[in-house]
Formats: sequence, C-alpha cells, structure tokens
Amino acid sequence: MHRIKTIAFDADDTLWVNEPHFQDVEARFCEIMEDYLSQHHVSQELFKTEMSNLALYGFGVKSFMLSMIETSIRISDGTIGLKAIERILTLGKELLDKPIELLEGVTEVLNKLYSHYKLVVATKGDLLDQERKLEKSKLGRFFHHVEIMSDKKESDYLKLIKRLDIEPESFLMIGNSIKSDIIPVLNIGGTAIHVPFHTTWAHEHVEHEIKHEHFVAIDKITELLPILNLC
Repeated sequence: MHRIKTIAFDADDTLWVNEPHFQDVEARFCEIMEDYLSQHHVSQELFKTEMSNLALYGFGVKSFMLSMIETSIRISDGTIGLKAIERILTLGKELLDKPIELLEGVTEVLNKLYSHYKLVVATKGDLLDQERKLEKSKLGRFFHHVEIMSDKKESDYLKLIKRLDIEPESFLMIGNSIKSDIIPVLNIGGTAIHVPFHTTWAHEHVEHEIKHEHFVAIDKITELLPILNLC
C-alpha cells in the first residue's frame, strides 16, 4: 500500500445506508400492485424494467421511480389508476427525502485518512440526489474531489484518474460492490478494497471469487486503518 496517494470511496452502502431504503420502497410498491401479480412476480417485473431502462435513465431514485411507474402500467395493462400512480410518486419522493445514516466507523476512518491521502468520493447515481446526500452526511469536508459518475466501468475510472492527474498505481478504490468498485479498478491497474454490505442490489451481484495481488477484502471499514498503518 506504500504506493497509494489517492483513496476513493463509493458512497451508497459504503459511507451510508442506501439499498435497504430501496428495498423497503420496492416492497411497498409490490403491495400496491398485488391485485395484478404476486409480490414476487411484481419484483421480478420491476427488475426487468430497471435493467431495460439503465441505458436511458442511468442509476438513482428518479430512474427507479420511472421504472416503477412503467412497470405498474405494463402489468396492469394500462388500467392502473391515477391514485395508484400518485402513491408510487409519493414513495419515490419519500426515498429522496430519507435521512442519512452513516455506517459505523466511517467518520473515524475519514478523520484518520484526511491528513495522509487525497480523498475522493466516486459514486454513481443521480447528480442532484447524490449531492444532496453528501451535504446531509456532513462528510464533504473530508474530500478533495467528488465524482458522481453515470456508470463505473473501466472507461469511467480512467476518466476519473485522468481528471485527478494521477497514475492508476497510486489509486485505491474502496466500496461494497465487487462489480462496480473492485473489478474495473483492478483491470486498469489500481488497487481495490471490498467492504461488504449486508444487502446488495441484484444488478451488482458477482458470483466468482476475486483473486488478485492488488485486492483486499475486509469485514468493516475500520479494518482499513491497520492496512494503511494508521492505527
């Protein structure tokens, strides 16, 4: 880790709780639609819609809201009423207004790292929503740069590294998603640390085990400090 100069953190489910809020709203959406399909099948149809819409809408709450509305229209054969649509919109607005719950140890770790490394937020999602969450979190003071990315593919990380004017070898990415936070960074020559969260969006699931000399898996974010000799 001696070569690391810049440390980037994913935001959702790495710095603060996110996916459980989406899962709660999805469950309530499925209840609204259970006159048409079982809740399990509504969930499956919603996921199909989300996947087909990613290229159009990207990631985040607004995309999720649009996908819920589209799914409700499709599985009801267009018979869904305006009141149900209003309830779905309300669910989305509630999701946008959720308070920020920082994960345990995050503030402690950022406090320790701040004076030793250039810290970056590298997260994907809706620009306005992610900016709002960062402001609510009160963590902005720790970060030298915030990058809200449309996706997290190798090309996106290469753009970030170019913008930061650094080499991949000096870049460390920390996040909860193997698919988005780990694999692309390793592929471009960076270092990555996986901090799992207890629940993960189906789109981010990766089945195979990661074995790489520049990859480390830890159980909680505070385990980062001894790895970087900052205990």
